[in-house]
Amino acid sequence: MKDSKNSAIETKPLSISDRVLLLILARQAIDDVVHNRPLEKLKIKDLPASLRQERASFVTLTLHGQLRGCMGAIEPQQPLAEDVRQQAISSAFHDPRFSPVQSDELPDIEIEISCLSPIQPLEYESPEELISALRPGIDGVLLREGNLRATFLPQVWEKIPDTEQFLSLLCQKMGVAPDYWRTNKLDVSVYQVEEFRE
Repeated sequence: MKDSKNSAIETKPLSISDRVLLLILARQAIDDVVHNRPLEKLKIKDLPASLRQERASFVTLTLHGQLRGCMGAIEPQQPLAEDVRQQAISSAFHDPRFSPVQSDELPDIEIEISCLSPIQPLEYESPEELISALRPGIDGVLLREGNLRATFLPQVWEKIPDTEQFLSLLCQKMGVAPDYWRTNKLDVSVYQVEEFRE
């Protein structure tokens, strides 16, 4: 088995000003959409290099401590600043689990952004090896089987610290039996996140 614990590609941490700007961009995008204002085109060339880099992100919204929306991308497809804006809009208005965010909710909505490192395949030979290879609290996990896929961000470990339960619930999220990971060799990848919030 390859040592997945040291194989992640290093991504330079965002500065405090980068983080603040991303949070501002996310909130402004939600505010513009909820008030039916056109989304201002980003001047990508004027942004810091770290925010011009293609990188995937997730945006999580909470209202009074309860989940209000969470959407994101696993693989980078556009500059980080633009990705955060789009995921913020998706989380606020297109998460199928929730009704669209309303303007009167905005003052109480809290925004959390997770910027992903590149995903890395995790090679393993047995369920036991898979369990030992994962790092609770550190690794986000992506499972794939044919056209099915599901992921849990590293933050999910806070609620599901047991690795076996983590994998079983992730299988359920993917649409297969909870013990599927024990009896089938899945395509497993890991990634880390840089998480910050308002």
